[in-house]
Amino acid sequence: MFTAKIKESNVELTWQTATEVNNYGFEIERTSLDDRATWEMIGFVDGSSNSNSVKQYSFVDESVDAGKYLYRLNQIDNDIKFEYSDVVEVDVNLLSVEFVLEQNYPNPFNPTTRIEYQLPVNSLVKLELYSITGKKVPTLVNEELEAGYYNITLNADELRLASGVYFYRLICKDYTSIKKMLLLK
Repeated sequence: MFTAKIKESNVELTWQTATEVNNYGFEIERTSLDDRATWEMIGFVDGSSNSNSVKQYSFVDESVDAGKYLYRLNQIDNDIKFEYSDVVEVDVNLLSVEFVLEQNYPNPFNPTTRIEYQLPVNSLVKLELYSITGKKVPTLVNEELEAGYYNITLNADELRLASGVYFYRLICKDYTSIKKMLLLK
């Protein structure tokens, strides 16, 4: 999962890999929402080459002005093969005055969709996913987060989800909100 969040006036990007084979590293690329055609490499994070365990990665973009940005990773192998991640969007000036859980987009989706939410204050946040029968699938987020705007990309293939209706629930402080999504394979 590749996520982006505002931390002070910077953008913190985090991602993880389940396994790695011949992974040289990750180029971090950014573009503005107004100029989606021009991607700029803003950093590089070394990969773990070969690994059978979960690896956590992060990068902080400290060179952003007010505005909306798109980020993606370009994962590069030692043999120069590469693959782009999903794109995440961040609004640097967004300071919410209320808790908000947005409808995922796209919806219906296959295999990825983005879930966005806003926090007006620091809060313990849980973002949970449930099947139509009420079975808890995975917990997507379960951590203390600072006030700000967040989005995550849900990949149904990585989570091995079957086609169908799912519900996602955001719980933080005294706020709870539930939205419905549809996975069509």
